[in-house]
Amino acid sequence: MSGKKKNMLLQGGILAGAGLITKIIGFVYRIPMSNMMGEEGNGLYSVAFGIYGIALTISSYSLPLAVSKMVSARVAKAEYQNMIKIVANALVYAVVAGLIAMNVLFFGAHALEALYHKPGLAMPLRVLAPTTFVVAMLGVFRGYFQGHGDMVPTSLSQILEQIVNAVISVIATWWFTKIYMGKEQAASFAAAGGTLGTLAGALSAMLFVVFLFVASRKQYMSQFHPDEKVETTESIYKAFFLTVIPIILSQTIYQIGYTIDDLMFGRLMLLHGYTDQVATSLQGVFNTQYNQLVNLPVAIATAMASSTLPSIMLSRMQNDTNAVHQKITQIIKVNMVIAFPSAVGLAVLSEPIMQMMFPRLVTYRSQAVMLLAAGSSAVVFYALSTLTTSILQGSNFMRLPVIHSGISLGIHVVLLAILLVFTDLNVYALLICNVLFPLIVSVLNCRSITHKVGYRWEFKNTFVKPMIASAAMGIVAFAMYQVLHQAINNVYVVSAITIAAAVIVYAVMILQINCFSEDELRAIPGGSKLVHLMH
Repeated sequence: MSGKKKNMLLQGGILAGAGLITKIIGFVYRIPMSNMMGEEGNGLYSVAFGIYGIALTISSYSLPLAVSKMVSARVAKAEYQNMIKIVANALVYAVVAGLIAMNVLFFGAHALEALYHKPGLAMPLRVLAPTTFVVAMLGVFRGYFQGHGDMVPTSLSQILEQIVNAVISVIATWWFTKIYMGKEQAASFAAAGGTLGTLAGALSAMLFVVFLFVASRKQYMSQFHPDEKVETTESIYKAFFLTVIPIILSQTIYQIGYTIDDLMFGRLMLLHGYTDQVATSLQGVFNTQYNQLVNLPVAIATAMASSTLPSIMLSRMQNDTNAVHQKITQIIKVNMVIAFPSAVGLAVLSEPIMQMMFPRLVTYRSQAVMLLAAGSSAVVFYALSTLTTSILQGSNFMRLPVIHSGISLGIHVVLLAILLVFTDLNVYALLICNVLFPLIVSVLNCRSITHKVGYRWEFKNTFVKPMIASAAMGIVAFAMYQVLHQAINNVYVVSAITIAAAVIVYAVMILQINCFSEDELRAIPGGSKLVHLMH
């Protein structure tokens, strides 16, 4: 493998590693913050973030990729004046889009509060509003460094952003909760405290990458060639929007599903006599105590896989079909080996997990436990849908995942409306549709990978064997917890022993049923030792 290809894989691994670190930090700090906010505060926080996510998707989510793609093309041709001009024009777009998004959120906060029927929503929205402007600017500079094939600035800025976010969010939530405890707007202030950390984190990351940009810009300005043909502003923006618009469309479909759920749930629950406070609290339970736990193993699995996806793209460019298929098998298998036991573990240990993670959120504890036990299968489907989407995009089928997500979203919205209007399932209607959405996307994506990529699925090794090993692990974990819980009255000690035993049982089962071949194990760091254990 050439040095350039090795560097591409290394940089992809660095970015994936940073993504994994930020996900873990995000999970850890949300636990104390969620306990301080309470169910209603969590509901306002999650709804505000759903709206904020839409604003980001439309205004700035596509900027890093678009700028990266255009900058890398000019760097390859040593067109450094055009490169700087692209960054300058992208910054103009970021300023305009960021200011529009910021003003819509800030001045439209009360209108959105009324639309979502969420008293207190305006305050966290207004705190988030300037973050859209900061993130837009941040995206341009991250794209600049990624366009040079350097993922370190982006990775470091992501970690810095998340650390600052975690510290400020927890401190601000604690402070606001302490000051406004017992007052009418206590939940709103608590949610605003959490969103304050998001703004502080984005601002610190932007200052960091701006400093690096100013330092590196001098290097490229010294290489300006007087004979370089400078592109027109019109041609730059034309290429820019041709890159940005497809990304916006594809990501909007993903993001809009969350906020549609929030909007429909908040308004349709009124038909069954639920108060705004109860509806908001149930949304807080679903979005925080359920979704947060389900998303962690998905993030770990997809982050591990993303470092390998550039390798698939390289093999495809070399027309090495066998290598592409082998790598697809390996990535999906690794994901499923993580996703299946995670889903089973969350299901059988749902009650102690809720007791440990959210000790102060007891009002809707039974609903939270039931949601996690019944909906943990979403871990498998979200991991598979995310991964198969990346595989199709890496195979140059960019439109198919968008179409599949659109179909699934349409079914999701119609079914959710029917369940909320004609049944009293309340938050369980969200759960059913949450599991159904990635399941439909997974089925459609897998079908396209078979027909478009020509891939033949190894169902036994990829799905059946991890499922069997996970089921065995689940039985042992459930039985062990029940027995130990009678003897030891400490949920933390009992859970730690149970989880350790479950990991050992699962690892032994995976090795004994030959889920991985010896060659596949040797390709994993430390895999040679595992091969010796098998014999």
